[in-house]
Amino acid sequence: MATADITVYGAGVFGLSVAWACQSRGARVRVIDPHGVAAGASGGIVGALAPHVPENWNAKKAFQLDSLLMAGDFWREIAEISGLDPGYARHGRLQPIEDGPALERALARAEGARALWRGAAEWRVVPAPAGNDPWQPAGAGGHLIHDTLSARVHPRRACTALATALTARGAEILPDGAATGLVLWATGAAGLARLSDETGRAAGSAIKGQAALFQLDRAGAPQLYADGLHVVPHADGTVAVGSTSERTFASPDGTDALLDDVIARARHAVAALRDAPVIARWAGLRPRARSRAPMLGAHPLRQGHFIANGGFKIGFGMAPKVAEVMARLMLDGVDDIPEGFEVRASL
Repeated sequence: MATADITVYGAGVFGLSVAWACQSRGARVRVIDPHGVAAGASGGIVGALAPHVPENWNAKKAFQLDSLLMAGDFWREIAEISGLDPGYARHGRLQPIEDGPALERALARAEGARALWRGAAEWRVVPAPAGNDPWQPAGAGGHLIHDTLSARVHPRRACTALATALTARGAEILPDGAATGLVLWATGAAGLARLSDETGRAAGSAIKGQAALFQLDRAGAPQLYADGLHVVPHADGTVAVGSTSERTFASPDGTDALLDDVIARARHAVAALRDAPVIARWAGLRPRARSRAPMLGAHPLRQGHFIANGGFKIGFGMAPKVAEVMARLMLDGVDDIPEGFEVRASL
């Protein structure tokens, strides 16, 4: 390929997804990342695609809902073209309801979901099952929240499938090279730091996360949210648990006692995990834009350059919709970016 209509810097989920959307619209695409596919936060292990609570509705929540509803078709196409399984499945999520006030909030949110989720999914209050189900989260005061919108994806496999689908249709994924055509910067925490230096304003920060992978086969079970932890069963016989949110840290990719605490809390919250061995520990830096929403739009300093960053904890859930709006902006000049997601909102 001598030239490219789109050059994407960053082979994480935002960069690869936007590259895919642009390629699907006929653009020639080149992705450049010296560290390889999913080398940063997108190489994590949790992969929870969980909705915001259906209340105090805003543009961020509406955007995320659209993206979560797009995810099934998005990842199904990637699987078909790549021949690889991105690990997507929508099995819902269970959360314990601890007391009376929490039950009242959950019931109110169920009404909110009926009004806001357009009949595409439910947020239900259900009785906790009788008996000692080891997958039932501890702390349920007789009731659980069961939402049918939550899904999961295997982050590393999803990015590998995206990269494979791109190259199958003629894209290049390279460790280095010169940019040609329009340029997208999807470079995660390092990109936020660079943008902050270039503009003289804090665009965002790197938040460290730590997560653990248990050897336990609960494929097909709903994911859990208990004691502030996402507990996500994957199809490969593992369960991922995470994560911490660390603003200060000595090592960006080292695990420590904070992860030990996550593991202990997970074993306490979910009986099925108490004797399950931990087979992997992960730590990495996630990009959190100053506005807390994804940062999307034209680069403030470079003509013909664009930014897709700030996925933080919801990058995989937001990726299908981010890809769509960024492709429309870059290729058609149509700006569908919600208020508060614009690059200027984080500068």
